[in-house]
Amino acid sequence: MDHTAAKLPEYPIVMAMKGVGPSLGPQLIAEIGDVSRFTHKGALTAFAGVDPGVNESGSYAQKSVPTSKRGSADLRKTLFQVMDVLIKTKPTDDAVYLFLDKKRAQGKPYYVYMTAGANKFLRIYYGRVKEYLASLPESN
Repeated sequence: MDHTAAKLPEYPIVMAMKGVGPSLGPQLIAEIGDVSRFTHKGALTAFAGVDPGVNESGSYAQKSVPTSKRGSADLRKTLFQVMDVLIKTKPTDDAVYLFLDKKRAQGKPYYVYMTAGANKFLRIYYGRVKEYLASLPESN
C-alpha cells in the first residue's frame, strides 16, 4: 500500500505529520480519499464521525453530547491508532499531542480525549493537504 500511495500528490505532506508512518499514512489517504470533495474541514470530521453530535429541540440545546459516529468506522479506527502513536511517542513539538496531553491532564475520559484529538488531527490534515494541493501547478 505504501508503494502505491507514494504515487499520490498528498503523500509527502501526510507522511510528514507526527504519528503517521508507512502503515497508517496509506490507510489514512485511502480512507479519506480525495480531500477536494469535502467543502470544509467540518465535512471531513463529519465523514469520519468524530464531530460532536447534536441534541436540540426548540430553545433547548444540550451542551455535552456524544460524537455522531455516523461516518467511516475504519477511518475512526485509523485515527485512534494515530492518536495512540502520538501518546506513546510524546512529540512535544506537535500541536495534536499537546492538545491530547492537555485533555488527559484535565481528567477527560479516554474516549473523549481520543475523539477530540482525532478531530483536531483531521482539521490539520485537511488544511495542510488542501493548501499543498492548491500550490501544485495544474497538469492538463
